Amino acid sequence: MIEQIFKLTQGNEKTVEKVIIDENIHYMHMILNKGECLPEHFSNAKSVYITVVRGTLSATLNEQETHEYQAGTVLKVPFHTKMNLKNVSEETLEFIVVKAPAPNC
Repeated sequence: MIEQIFKLTQGNEKTVEKVIIDENIHYMHMILNKGECLPEHFSNAKSVYITVVRGTLSATLNEQETHEYQAGTVLKVPFHTKMNLKNVSEETLEFIVVKAPAPNC
């Protein structure tokens, strides 16, 4: 077998998983229920791509107002942006975070 296989957790339980972490890319999968959030942090890659798979992502970036992003939306967040990501809706939130190129930390 030439290819590598990576599996994502299925379900509705809170999940923060590092699916692929290598010298090229960081690929993370997250599931958050109502009221759950990630710790506030700064983006540490040249570009961070966030794909909303299901639900609604509430994101506060730097000092701007919170914006909501529906399933099917891809956000591109630049380097060293303060990020506050959470789920304030009833529906389970699922999203993918891709850091490219991979951060050097």
